[in-house]
Amino acid sequence: MNPSDITADVQKTEHEHHLPIYKRYPLTLERGKGALVWDYEGNEYLDMLAGIAVNNTGHCHPNVVKAIQEQAGKLIHTSNFYYNKPQSDLAELLSELSGLERVFFCNSGVEALEAALKIARKYGNKKGKKGDIVAVERGFHGRSLAAIALGKEKYQKGFEPIPQGFSTIPFNDIDALEKAITRDTIAFAFEPIQGEGGIHEVSEEFMNRARELCNEHDALLIFDEVQCGNGRTGKYFGYQHFDVQPDIIATAKGLGGGFPIGAAITSEKAAGALDYGDHGTTYGGNPLACAASLAAVNTILDEDLMTQATEKGSYLIEQIREKTQDLDVIKEIRGKGLMIGVELTIPGKPVVEEMLKNRVLSNVTMDTVIRIVPPLVITYEQLDHFTDIFTDAIKHSLNS
Repeated sequence: MNPSDITADVQKTEHEHHLPIYKRYPLTLERGKGALVWDYEGNEYLDMLAGIAVNNTGHCHPNVVKAIQEQAGKLIHTSNFYYNKPQSDLAELLSELSGLERVFFCNSGVEALEAALKIARKYGNKKGKKGDIVAVERGFHGRSLAAIALGKEKYQKGFEPIPQGFSTIPFNDIDALEKAITRDTIAFAFEPIQGEGGIHEVSEEFMNRARELCNEHDALLIFDEVQCGNGRTGKYFGYQHFDVQPDIIATAKGLGGGFPIGAAITSEKAAGALDYGDHGTTYGGNPLACAASLAAVNTILDEDLMTQATEKGSYLIEQIREKTQDLDVIKEIRGKGLMIGVELTIPGKPVVEEMLKNRVLSNVTMDTVIRIVPPLVITYEQLDHFTDIFTDAIKHSLNS
């Protein structure tokens, strides 16, 4: 079968059999390396989305590939009735990186967040609390029923009744925060840098006050580090830009270098709320996923990808400002490291579609924010190529 026939067959089969929940671009990818991917026709694309902030170490990093190959030849799955060394090693490493004592492994970000919510709810019940788990507006925590109860209203439509015991306050609103966190509050959960919400950073004042209020009222502080964690912002976790320690972290995406894995990392205090059998998973923490994650995390550390994220992110923002200064369409550039949002004064989708025509993969969120989350291993030459294509795409949209 020739490449074009493969592409046509894949897309036809998709339309016939896959649950119709994704609005896909007409592109069928076959392979990737670093910050590049190729379709079946051999066309090369620069990936500025990295599987939505997943491929932090790049596509098919040799260390991750080797770890998967070697572990797959030894032991893939055991269940959690038994110990396995990759899981034990990874738990120790994440504990060291976070400063928290306990780790629960799962398969995705939403599972990590659900684990965090269950721990918090059990903690609150043991303390006799009757209040909510509070989150912030414009947040995104996944698509389970509990996760959408914490997030945007648009994801709740059609799935009523929404689970009770959750509420939201405006982002970075200190007054609302002080009113919302009371002695009955179970937990306060938010992203240190919002991803789907348009790359918005929490303020230092808000972060510090959140910790103070949680301490005062014995509520758990939960950080959703699914997207901003694992080196993307220039620190291993996004909250580490602040002098604040959470009680629970939910993380995934870049944790596995492209392999599905999630983790809820908790303090001893929070973990102590659970009894044997209160939570669990069949696949979570399997040897194959943990081996892949160990390789990915150690690559982030050994190749100093956090420093690279900081330096490359600063360079990219500077280049975008310089090359678009005469276009008068950039409302704001936000973010840290290689988690960047460029808010436009025009719709972002046509810009993304034009970049795709020029073989650059990108994404728009909140209608006007171009979300830039490339692999941390991206080269400066590739960053320059992106800014050229991005600038041309904006010009094309303005002239259309």
